[in-house]
Amino acid sequence: MSKVYVVTGAGPVGWTVAEQLAEQGRQVRVLTRSGSGPEHELIERIRGDAKDPAVLRSVLAGAQAVFHCIHGSAYNASVWQAELPAAEQAVLDAAQEVGAVVVFPESLYSYSEPDSVMAEGSLRRATGGKRGVRTELLRARAASATPTVSVVSGDFFGPRARIAHAGERMVAPILAGKNVSVVGSSRQPHSFTYVPDLASAMIAAADRPSAWNAVWHAPTGPALTQQQLVHAFAAAAERPAPKVRVLPGWTLRAAGIFSADARELAEMLYQFERPFIMGSAASEAALGVTPTPLETAVAATVDWWRQQG
Repeated sequence: MSKVYVVTGAGPVGWTVAEQLAEQGRQVRVLTRSGSGPEHELIERIRGDAKDPAVLRSVLAGAQAVFHCIHGSAYNASVWQAELPAAEQAVLDAAQEVGAVVVFPESLYSYSEPDSVMAEGSLRRATGGKRGVRTELLRARAASATPTVSVVSGDFFGPRARIAHAGERMVAPILAGKNVSVVGSSRQPHSFTYVPDLASAMIAAADRPSAWNAVWHAPTGPALTQQQLVHAFAAAAERPAPKVRVLPGWTLRAAGIFSADARELAEMLYQFERPFIMGSAASEAALGVTPTPLETAVAATVDWWRQQG
């Protein structure tokens, strides 16, 4: 019987993982509430609830690895706390029954010393809000009897990464000939990860039992200021570099008094007001992965956005 790889969720990460697995000739099942996912002869798209033990038991039958790429229904700490731990535990329990490793995409939120370069061995003890939720999820994975891997990335960019600082807030205005607005600062170095590089690292980690039960970093190129990344997208689009306007932190914090969305965004402003840099050298060596050159990555990103019209 051929090995099966299960992907839960079809957002930018889950979709890309499924595509890469299928392109490598692997049999893939994608589980989403809507039955969405890439169209490929090796991909079976399944409609169902990834928190339902019966659904998981059926979908995970014969699975070699599970890539759990489902996140909260809202960008909100209380929603995350209500939804994510139970969803992850359901997947861990089902994976344990079939002997599959579970691979998670992860953020830099849990890192408790973000003013230093965040490496694989850096402390992950952040507390409170969304940061604390991510810390607790990592602890639960580490305590699980099911083998797990967490692959950390910086802020996304790439095909399908729409709702992102380097997505619709940057690329869409550039292609429309408009100015770009960023939060925090346009001149502080910040690590951005190309989504296909995160996906390739997740697959590489799943394939290496020696990499299990650990936290790795997606291969990520040198940190860029938001202005530098805007200019890179503009060059790839063959458009004039737009004016980059900055929405200062105090305005978001003030808006947070009245707006829950602004309040949730303001909580993470430290990532953009000061240098926010991750390293991935140890993971690149262990997993045999490297970051896609920036010029190639931004060109592919711009091409995808153009295809969306």
